[in-house]
Amino acid sequence: DTADARLTTRRVWLYGKESDRTALLLSYGAAGRAPELTLPVGAALDAEISAYPGTGQQRAALGRQFAPPEPARTRPPGVATSQAAVRYGEALRDDPWLDSVPVTLERVVPVPDGDGWQLADADGDTALPLAGAGGNGPGLWRLVALAGGAPVTVFGECGHRGFTPLTAWPAGPGPAVPLC
Repeated sequence: DTADARLTTRRVWLYGKESDRTALLLSYGAAGRAPELTLPVGAALDAEISAYPGTGQQRAALGRQFAPPEPARTRPPGVATSQAAVRYGEALRDDPWLDSVPVTLERVVPVPDGDGWQLADADGDTALPLAGAGGNGPGLWRLVALAGGAPVTVFGECGHRGFTPLTAWPAGPGPAVPLC
């Protein structure tokens, strides 16, 4: 959630296992009140979603839910950091005002880089810097502890400020770990 003096905004990213697409649900609440939409991180949801009218971005509206959320058995497929940068560049070509794109990075290791941190490909020589709050605070330390120097899978937003990690999974079996 992000909050200012008048509004609290909740951003929930969904990955469609059948569609292989990512969609953003937005929910709002008055200052000091949590938005209504609450979905657990790492849960599977059997529901209808529809494209939100307006911009061509990935925003969606949640429709009918057929069952309560349950722990997800699969993870979204991931890409290397170099492919994430290419995805952002392609999306930026289509919408020059785009701030970021959702990306799942696979087999990355959080490593210090000068005054900040980056996610380095375990199998390559590329990395993405962690953006803003992703580069410090409790979410970063949860990510570093989860990785323990080994590759992990990380979902987040890739943009012009770097990569903002939102959720991570361990290398082996294990539940999703919220990072924000």
